[in-house]
Amino acid sequence: SKLKMRKKEQKPDKWLAYTSLAWTEPIIASPEDLVEETEIYTRAIKRHARIKIKTLLHLGCGAGGNDYTFKRHFKVTGVDISENMLKIARDLNPGAVYHHGDMRTIVLGKCFDAVVAPESIDYIRTENDLHSAMMTAQKHLKPDGIFLVVANTAERFRQNNFVYTGSRDDIEITLFENNYIPPDTGTTYEATLVYLIRLKGKLEIHTDQHVLGLFKLEIWLDLL
Repeated sequence: SKLKMRKKEQKPDKWLAYTSLAWTEPIIASPEDLVEETEIYTRAIKRHARIKIKTLLHLGCGAGGNDYTFKRHFKVTGVDISENMLKIARDLNPGAVYHHGDMRTIVLGKCFDAVVAPESIDYIRTENDLHSAMMTAQKHLKPDGIFLVVANTAERFRQNNFVYTGSRDDIEITLFENNYIPPDTGTTYEATLVYLIRLKGKLEIHTDQHVLGLFKLEIWLDLL
């Protein structure tokens, strides 16, 4: 399909979830909580692989929660646009290698047996940028390497609400997430996050809004 013009870029340094509140990520979504999900990804990679998968590049690795499990199976390299998230990932997975960068543009100068972008690719909002992210994956794949992407499709995605909770020491966190598809939105939806953070019982409330991509399956298949 014809690629659309690039929309105004989001600024990751404005998202609380990836800056001043990045520290909450491993509390509300601990690495242990992500083991089952990541093992599903791992089995899919191994089942469809044409070569022995030893090295893995994770685009949009965030705080390294998935890498906590990926590293049991592969030698992991991660890329993320948030320095705050990468600091957490490095502490959690000292054996992995992490780079600060954008999945649409980063060039590492080496190739991997597998490239994965589970969920983080939702932050790609235009067909141009989605194409760029896929080209990044292709440029970093060895011959017969495998690319795993986990994403929402417009045909199946619905407006919804979620709540997540977690605690550690004197910290208690409740996170509400509201996903909203605006009328005539094109290829995006809104995710509004409300954090209730209690530090030794004292309440703080923070609100964060993200705009994410939402493409039809036909577009995904066409670009792939």
